[in-house]
Amino acid sequence: MENLRVQGSLDFFTNTQLGCSVPRLAEFYANCEVTNGGATSEVNGKKLRFDAKKLGEILGVLAVGFDMYVYEEKSVLGIARLLELAQKLSKKTGLKTPQSVKKGDMSSVHQLLFWFIIKNVIPRGQGSNLADAMDQCIIDLLDRGEQIILSAIMIRHIARIANTTREHDFGYGFLLTLIFEHFEVVLQKKMGVQMVDEIGSSILMGCDFTLVRASKLLLKGTKYTLSPYSWYFIK
Repeated sequence: MENLRVQGSLDFFTNTQLGCSVPRLAEFYANCEVTNGGATSEVNGKKLRFDAKKLGEILGVLAVGFDMYVYEEKSVLGIARLLELAQKLSKKTGLKTPQSVKKGDMSSVHQLLFWFIIKNVIPRGQGSNLADAMDQCIIDLLDRGEQIILSAIMIRHIARIANTTREHDFGYGFLLTLIFEHFEVVLQKKMGVQMVDEIGSSILMGCDFTLVRASKLLLKGTKYTLSPYSWYFIK
């Protein structure tokens, strides 16, 4: 999708060769602290420290755009803006107050963007069918092609993962493995991308897209759009 490609980080999320070192990832979060906007940890004897700027430089992503983390501080957007987002993303009419939006109440494009966000931008294992204020904000930004600062959002979400008292999936496995390599951490048991992490036909159909298998008969200029993630066309 072009509105993801403009972010400049799509290649990370479609590169099936990156791999993730799960033991090193667990060690990173076990030793991680985030203070004054910088993350520190120790992994296999190597001390790591990076802030959003350094992280962006390592990953080669842009450092201009939206960087607010509105998970807890929803008020930073304002009630009117939160209501506007809920009304825009939900097919339900007559919403009078800001609220989370069910995945099934979104358009197909917004459902796909939501899936991308909870897998990559603010990854988590729970809440996969309900978009909160943070999700809605980023869905709208991606939909409009507005730049987000991935590195800044990552730092804030890493802090949440490292400091939560609840069970939470380890996020950013593939991206943090790139960070480990930058700091010359010796990796072990590097695991490749799993099928469930790729956008294929099952994910697209789960987002209510109608698909037809690509063929030589579907030529450029038709009403079909090639999905960059699979050998299917989105109708």
